Amino acid sequence: MQIDTTRSMKRFVSLLLIPVFALALSGCFHAEVTTDKQPSGQTIEKPWATGFLFGLAMPGAKIDAAQQCSNGVAKVETKQSFLNGLAAGFTFNLYTPMSVTITCAAGGSMSSVIPPPDFEVPSDVDEIETAEVLHSAALESARTNKPIRVKMD
Repeated sequence: MQIDTTRSMKRFVSLLLIPVFALALSGCFHAEVTTDKQPSGQTIEKPWATGFLFGLAMPGAKIDAAQQCSNGVAKVETKQSFLNGLAAGFTFNLYTPMSVTITCAAGGSMSSVIPPPDFEVPSDVDEIETAEVLHSAALESARTNKPIRVKMD
């Protein structure tokens, strides 16, 4: 009995390449946004935030962290876990879930103090005066290339 080595080698290579390509194409997505605030031990986790069309539309990823993080947010981390990627692969990326983890900021940090406004619009002024204050604030922001806080009563 003679063994066809060429055919056996092709089969071996094809069986080896399938898991290699599957592993390579299942690359997990990961992004992290960090603020200047000190992190606390409190986290908000959403392991299956709903997304569609390769993650371009993420209606299920909205998380209201303001209610749970009274001192603000220190870090937001999004990633596509292996199971998230598997679900996306089965649906040809029409459904693309991701895991979202929000780390709340620790209390007492100086960055959690809200600075006073740069401009104020009193409640008893008309629309023209309001527009003038907003225009001045916009000019100041353009001049300094920094955000300007405006308080409107």
